[in-house]
Amino acid sequence: MAEHQLDAGPDTVHWGWFEAGMPPILTIDSGDTVVISSLSGGPLNLPPEGFTVPPELLAIHQSAPRRLPGHMLTGPVHVRGAQPGDVLEIRIQDIRPRLDWGYTFMRPLAGGLPDDFDTGMQIHTALDLARGTARLPWGTELTLCPFFGVMGVAPPAGWGAISSIQPRAHGGNLDNKELVAGSTLYLPVHTEGALFSCGDGHGLQGDGEVCVTAIETALIGRFEFHLHKGRSWTYPRAETPTHLITMGMDADLDNAARDALRRMIDWVETRCTLSRAEIYMLLSLTGDLRITQIVNEQKGSHMMLDKQILSTLPGATDGTTA
Repeated sequence: MAEHQLDAGPDTVHWGWFEAGMPPILTIDSGDTVVISSLSGGPLNLPPEGFTVPPELLAIHQSAPRRLPGHMLTGPVHVRGAQPGDVLEIRIQDIRPRLDWGYTFMRPLAGGLPDDFDTGMQIHTALDLARGTARLPWGTELTLCPFFGVMGVAPPAGWGAISSIQPRAHGGNLDNKELVAGSTLYLPVHTEGALFSCGDGHGLQGDGEVCVTAIETALIGRFEFHLHKGRSWTYPRAETPTHLITMGMDADLDNAARDALRRMIDWVETRCTLSRAEIYMLLSLTGDLRITQIVNEQKGSHMMLDKQILSTLPGATDGTTA
């Protein structure tokens, strides 16, 4: 079980897209751990004087390939033996901010209220890494809760190059604030090696990410990768120490919510002997259906179920082989 390090820079960042067949930056074995750093923000997002701007961010601006609008993504990481139909388990062991600033912006014709604002605005927020806090320009202090907005594998080869903006079956721009340190993300593999990349560091975000951005910042994450054969999982799902999470993404938020709900019924069905109708009623009592984000063209919804509920169900199992 080896540990590797992958730092963001012009030679390790692909800016804006996912694609099958990309040459990997790093090749690992199942069970290995990778410490990955990320950077965020184009030239217009740089902070005023007094904040730290790493030289590698400026180098990315100058020379990193940028094929489609989207995020700076570090990777891809090739997992030996990964083939289409497998599932890649990503255990998020640690996430921490690496800079003393982040930015948030809103603009017309975007976000949850695209027609409500005629001009854009950007703010820079000071991050206290020692205290784990963010101070907004008007003085409000908030506790940081960092996570990677984008974690994904390469899409199916037939999709070609796709923007990192829209979340889909490969994962990508999930913007799910539950995916903090201690959580586990499961992604279906669509191409040889899986080709995992991540970026879009968030210092703090509310459900919905309603103005398009969170506290966008640079992060360092520690990920442990495990490859699973024989699972029939075809869409991203996750676990926290306390909850199961299923997801839905669609241009119509109603469809996204229905998909997240159906996928939770599917998951619980593999872990007990209740009928689908009984599980449907159970989730109406115990499941929490939430809005993940409404700003990435493919809107997101996720359902959360407390794992303690599962242990009380007839015929309870761990459901790992489904």
